[in-house]
Amino acid sequence: MIRLSDLGIQPLERSETIPSAWYTDAEMHDFDEEHVMATTWQCVGHSSQLKEPGDYVTATVANNPVVALRDKEGGVKAYYNVCKHRGGPLATEACGHLRKGVLQCQYHGWTYLLDGSLRGVPRFDRTDLFDKMDFGLTSIKFAEWEGLLFVNLDDEPDPLEDQLAGIRERIAPQQLGTKQFHSRVAYDIACNWKVYVDNFLEGYHIPLVHPELATMLDYRNYVTETHPNYSLQHSPLKGENNLYSTDRGEVFYYWIFPNIMLNILPGRLQINRVVPVAADRCEVIFDFYYDDVTSPEGLKTIAEDLDFSERVQQEDIGICEHVQRGLASRAYDRGRFSVDAEEGVYHFQCLLKEAYRQALEGQD
Repeated sequence: MIRLSDLGIQPLERSETIPSAWYTDAEMHDFDEEHVMATTWQCVGHSSQLKEPGDYVTATVANNPVVALRDKEGGVKAYYNVCKHRGGPLATEACGHLRKGVLQCQYHGWTYLLDGSLRGVPRFDRTDLFDKMDFGLTSIKFAEWEGLLFVNLDDEPDPLEDQLAGIRERIAPQQLGTKQFHSRVAYDIACNWKVYVDNFLEGYHIPLVHPELATMLDYRNYVTETHPNYSLQHSPLKGENNLYSTDRGEVFYYWIFPNIMLNILPGRLQINRVVPVAADRCEVIFDFYYDDVTSPEGLKTIAEDLDFSERVQQEDIGICEHVQRGLASRAYDRGRFSVDAEEGVYHFQCLLKEAYRQALEGQD
């Protein structure tokens, strides 16, 4: 599945891309879930979605259902969204408010307090040797950064703040925590999650795939900056009446290893999370946040933003699905990188190799 010879890292000028099997092999999908997604910080929502005690958001991380909620003390806790009776779901909506301030299994009605302790077990009075203390919810590591809510399934993850060092200072005076959630759009895409990430991390394809975007961005001066756990892309804008005018600040396109994108624009934030589904399929979840979600002017901007995002996304879906078929063909195994245009892709694939190496060493 993974050969040690494939994990070597060469300088960008001499490096090959990762093997095509890493995009197509079902065993690689399982490996990614267990050793990449389950060991990294995953963004599951925003503090604006958890305004009151009992507010919650749900997500799937490494094929595990999770729920994060605001507790009665005003803090946030995260649990596996799994009842300890027979695995039923505690919350089935993407976000919402818990009735009566408890988590209730939607299968058989077991109830849990917001601290994860089991409170109610209907029709269990005749069950011997049953102690509710033994059946509390399993908690998950949680961290909040700039209003973004993250979970990590690993028992001892590195601090999230260290992973994102420098971003807060770079985007100032913009503040992500002030944004308000507006809407979510999810796409089921017939490509491996790594294909979608590769595509996000370069502007090389913009002239051919995104002709409208190409009229807005000066893609020949597209700049990629790499950091230990993330990268940043930015480009000068050109043209008049630009939807993404920088009159009120800069535009930042951040990618956080392995599968989180933060598109930070004046007054706006788009969070993309690429969720592996199968070797040849992923779900890409777009969450949209804005400073102004109520005024007529703000709503007009949102409508334009959502419409433009949809057009660009459909273009990306089309090319990513074609690439997946090409990677699975007999004609392809590895390629080479453009030094000028694909530093972000190279950076991602180097981090991926290092994650694979650590996983294999941990199995020894």
